[in-house]
Amino acid sequence: MTDMETSDTVLRPLVLLVHGAWHGAWCWAALQSELDQHGIASLAIDLPGHGASTLPLSDMHGDAQHVADVASKIGRPVVLVGHSYGGGVIGEAAHLLRNSISAPVQHLVYLTAFCLDEGESVGGLAASLPAENALLNAAILPGPDGASGATLVLDCTKAHDALYGCCPANVSDAAIARLSPQPMATLGQPTSGAPWKTIPSTYVVCEQDKAIHPNHQRIMAKRCGTVLSLNTDHSPFISMTTGTASIIKNIVRT
Repeated sequence: MTDMETSDTVLRPLVLLVHGAWHGAWCWAALQSELDQHGIASLAIDLPGHGASTLPLSDMHGDAQHVADVASKIGRPVVLVGHSYGGGVIGEAAHLLRNSISAPVQHLVYLTAFCLDEGESVGGLAASLPAENALLNAAILPGPDGASGATLVLDCTKAHDALYGCCPANVSDAAIARLSPQPMATLGQPTSGAPWKTIPSTYVVCEQDKAIHPNHQRIMAKRCGTVLSLNTDHSPFISMTTGTASIIKNIVRT
């Protein structure tokens, strides 16, 4: 690599990967390896209480503040990539970072994710969309806190078809074993802004998604500046790693 190429790599924004409900930073491992091959630096974040995080579970605002805090500590421009529920998180985080000089958000990437307008919540927007058959709904169960309804978990026998339908069974089995409870509060909190109105944004529709119906994705995608698609399931970072990495690579290098 020449000195010019090295300098260009250093000056590129850092890609911050924000997982969706029930997941953790672990879900991005294959994609990060692929991005490394392209010289694209990325950091996968464990939202509080997920994956290897020892912090207590939080709500959507707390999750977004955590992402904003990580971005600020990095101190360089960032591209925020949010998957599923993580779309709401990156939108709120970008709003928190709107005046940041140390960590300006250069692009928002909604990977089969919730793209929220100001005042909307993940659950509220989902309920307002036209009825579609989504397997994820049947897989959601009350968490170990029981009647309090503070968290939700997924039925392991239904999670493969809902989330990982295009993934090899052994890979989805490993992913399912890592899933953790998701706080109910994360789904009901409204966002404080709509940064996709001022920050360049890309929506990636996953055409075989059984968790967020493609028709619902296309409605949300109209809010973004660029709309792309992948012919895969709800977990393209596993099922279509190369295609997902290519999209992010092109965004970072533009």
